[in-house]
Amino acid sequence: MNFGCRIPLSVRLWIASAFAVSSTIQAYWLSRVAGMDEGTVFHLLLLNTVYWYVPALLAPLIIKLATRYQVGRVPWFVLVPVHVTGAFTYSIVHTAAMLGMRALLMPTPPSRGWWFVTRIEYLKQLDWLFMTYLFLVGLAHALAYRRESERRSLDSAHLETRLVEAQLQALQRQLHPHFLFNTLNAIAGLMRTDVDAADRMMDRLGDLLRMTLHTQNLQEVPLKEELELLQKYLDIEQVRFGNRLAVAMTIDPETLDALVPNFLLQPLVENAVRHGIAPHSRSGRLAVHADRDAGRLTIRIIDSGDGVPPHRLTLLNQGVGLANTRARLEHLYRNDHALVFSNAEGGFCVTVRLPFAVDRGMAEPVTMGAA
Repeated sequence: MNFGCRIPLSVRLWIASAFAVSSTIQAYWLSRVAGMDEGTVFHLLLLNTVYWYVPALLAPLIIKLATRYQVGRVPWFVLVPVHVTGAFTYSIVHTAAMLGMRALLMPTPPSRGWWFVTRIEYLKQLDWLFMTYLFLVGLAHALAYRRESERRSLDSAHLETRLVEAQLQALQRQLHPHFLFNTLNAIAGLMRTDVDAADRMMDRLGDLLRMTLHTQNLQEVPLKEELELLQKYLDIEQVRFGNRLAVAMTIDPETLDALVPNFLLQPLVENAVRHGIAPHSRSGRLAVHADRDAGRLTIRIIDSGDGVPPHRLTLLNQGVGLANTRARLEHLYRNDHALVFSNAEGGFCVTVRLPFAVDRGMAEPVTMGAA
């Protein structure tokens, strides 16, 4: 890649012009102090313009050569001859340009001949010309290393993104089979006692699976879609528990378009049903609340179970349990989320707080629930 092209010609010429003006001022005052006749200011400006324009115009070629024959990428026995030849070629071209301008400005040939002037001019500037060439080679290496560093950083960022996406998808896939196994197990149990109920549960399971397949590649979905999927799950559970399960959803319409992790609520509600409803013969209640508090979305799932002992509650809030849900929240939101467990009045409560991010479209008031 030609890194020299990254510096526009206009920029290079402006820089060269600034150096030419500076060198002209220095040469003029030097000639005044030393009492030498170096020609008019206009002549000095022309000479210094050529002096600085030559490296400005040749910089892309030198940088391209240095990029192709880069230190550490080609053998030294190739590198050294290439750059020695390049340095001498550059010095000859530069000297020829300067002598050409001097010939145009001089009314008569020099008294000692052009060959003598050529040798003097060439040897007088040779070390500086070599330094200029080496500077451009160094600039080429700096640009190449910067480009390589940017490419590696970009590749690393892409790799990290793909890794996170793969981890999230793996976690999501772990959730679906777990729920599917429990549901099929419940259907198998109903087949022995209530075939009609098992049939209804199969129908609802089919609806639920179609919804999950529709969103399986999405990490976040609007809350209203997540609630629709949750409703399908609750329909299945109500076939199992009948009048023993009452469900109420209190959803702020403003939150319906807020983005939440796909398949977030079902495992939390399933956990509430398993531990707060199923162990008891009495009727149970399950409540789902969602509201917006400034820039946060707060979702609470409350069951009517007996809660948990204080030591168990401490362990839950320290990270024990619901490992997949915790991992997905961590991947998606880093530290900008909360998963809190608490004993509610007459039951147990799980609270999820997420950044409030709204999907495209406007939220429409809906009423959801089951009883």
